[in-house]
Amino acid sequence: MKIERIETFLVAPRWLFCRIETSDGVVGWGEPVVEGRAELVRTAIEVLSEYLIGQDPLQIERHWQTLSKGGFYRGGPVLSSAVAGLDHALWDIAGKVYGAPVSSLLGGRVRDRARVYAWVGGDEPAEIADQVAEQVAAGMTAVKMNASGLIQPSPSRAEVAGIVERLGAARSVLGDSLDVAIDLHGRVGVAGARRILHAVEDQHPLFVEEPVLPEHLRHLPSIVGGTTVPIALGERLYSRSEFMPALDAGVAVVQPDVSHAGGISELRRIAALAETHGALFAPHCPLGPISLAASLQVSFATPNFLIQEQSRGIHYNVANDLTSYVVDPAPFTWVDGHAEYNPLPGLGITVDEAAVRAADQKGHAWRNPVWAHADGSFAEW
Repeated sequence: MKIERIETFLVAPRWLFCRIETSDGVVGWGEPVVEGRAELVRTAIEVLSEYLIGQDPLQIERHWQTLSKGGFYRGGPVLSSAVAGLDHALWDIAGKVYGAPVSSLLGGRVRDRARVYAWVGGDEPAEIADQVAEQVAAGMTAVKMNASGLIQPSPSRAEVAGIVERLGAARSVLGDSLDVAIDLHGRVGVAGARRILHAVEDQHPLFVEEPVLPEHLRHLPSIVGGTTVPIALGERLYSRSEFMPALDAGVAVVQPDVSHAGGISELRRIAALAETHGALFAPHCPLGPISLAASLQVSFATPNFLIQEQSRGIHYNVANDLTSYVVDPAPFTWVDGHAEYNPLPGLGITVDEAAVRAADQKGHAWRNPVWAHADGSFAEW
């Protein structure tokens, strides 16, 4: 069996899918994308396909090593995301060939269901409370929200108070037994992050995500050491080596993204590395169905798993959702805030190929917003 054909598809709202077909007719699907830069990843897939065409698809680790390291210049989000999507598809093929879910190929599941959380939005505390209440009524046991919108690098007293108020509104609905996490997106400076962490401690967030930008990881030891709030990060880190400074600093939760950090192959290694540091694993995944299916395969096989991000109802996906490109939405039906174990082979989903090809005819050119402060200077989105 050889790899015979590799295709990519730009599908709304902001995703890129890839399809690998073998000489035996086995098809695997992946989701390689950098949000806002999907076209660049598509080109990277074309270049990497030169190596993969004609190869045995079951030699996944051999291919991962060559795709990741075969070029003199390595790493970065575009290359790592391209490798990731191809890696998803190869694992999907392997599972279908062996008649087993990918989690079984990774050593088997260590849990029967995986906890997931829902995104909530809204700028006003009243909106937050209503949206959290909707999620609780739907059976969710955890939510995550942005800590703020546009915010100054050195936040004002009012801005910090607004974060506390919105978090408190969520907590008022959740009570003490359900969880809420907040995401800072690296929008504030180091001192601002410390101030916010101190202010939200009494609300006991499940974690505070990305308190500082990846380029400021050298400050993590003082941030982690100065709070009792669990610190989480990792969506903008793409390899085991990039996670080392964060783990050495004592972060509580790592959040690699299976569509960015080298795919299933690298994600499971990052999870194992985190386990040796006593850190928990909460895969980042505000993306599409293939990415989530791949994430869940790793989550089910990972001992130090905490919770899984998923994008059903997220504000990016207005006209298209997780279920828009799959034949059966059952794998993405949450039961009491959990994903049930999926015994189907490969990634456990059947992609609606006709819907994907139709969507690719329209394509997309999604770009993330670019923000500015009141004085016109650049602001972190």
